[in-house]
Amino acid sequence: SKGAHASTVLYSLVETAKANDLVVHDYISICLQHLANQPDNLEPLLPWNIKQS
Repeated sequence: SKGAHASTVLYSLVETAKANDLVVHDYISICLQHLANQPDNLEPLLPWNIKQS
């Protein structure tokens, strides 16, 4: 179902942020903002490309 898929994606983002010592809220916010502007450019969203604030 779409709900299960959405939950899986969100859980994956949360765990990726945690595993890379990123602030979960900030990582998700950065991902959403970036995807709204550049949905085909995912490279900057890899956790090692995120600048820690």
